[in-house]
Amino acid sequence: MCALATPQSPQASSSDGPLVLLVEDDESLQAVLQATLRAHGYRVSLAQSGKAALLEARTRNPDLIVLDLGLPDMDGLELLVTIREWSRAPVVVISARGDERDKVCALDGGADDYVTKPFGMQEFLARLRLSLRRVSDRRGVKQAGPFRTGDLVVDLHARRVSLRGKAVRLTPIEYKILATLVVHAGTVVAGRDLLAEVWGPQYVEQHRYLRVYMVHLRRKVEPTPSAPRYILTEAGVGYRLGIE
Repeated sequence: MCALATPQSPQASSSDGPLVLLVEDDESLQAVLQATLRAHGYRVSLAQSGKAALLEARTRNPDLIVLDLGLPDMDGLELLVTIREWSRAPVVVISARGDERDKVCALDGGADDYVTKPFGMQEFLARLRLSLRRVSDRRGVKQAGPFRTGDLVVDLHARRVSLRGKAVRLTPIEYKILATLVVHAGTVVAGRDLLAEVWGPQYVEQHRYLRVYMVHLRRKVEPTPSAPRYILTEAGVGYRLGIE
């Protein structure tokens, strides 16, 4: 029998769970969804308009987007197509539009799932978990256990990082950089590829962003940041996560 996820589940930690961008202009529904998501271990970023959603999506780089189609300043389908031009984050559409044509348009426009209002919260949460699992499968991060190299441990499923047994607190961007390197551990990841994966294709020339974040990341995960042991630079090419 399937066991429903509860706030007491081991993954329920609002400080390090997946970041969800919730795009919903109905304040009462937004409040309910926000409380439910946080109770189940998600971090939440809010937007009540298409313009605000684009800003949040670009600056916060969410792990998943929950998108209402009925927004005050633009149609949600238009917003979806715009987001899909640069973001690979899964998008779960929630809408009162139950017509098959709307569902097909949303899915063809890049949505990963479509939930018709009104909906049950357990079904809603299950749809989010499914969308996140699909992303993990596509990125090839499904593995038997945490990744380990030396004293550094990265658990991609639990989104936890530790060094010498002590938890390391990373920002969402720092974590995505490290997670991308873990997925390709032992091989060089080009700087442009890291920029596209973490910030989006429109940032592939912004190498300064990457250099700045690498400095911060090394300060947190390297025993001696000035002499990197784990995150290695391949001059003129990119970065490689060393395997010990």
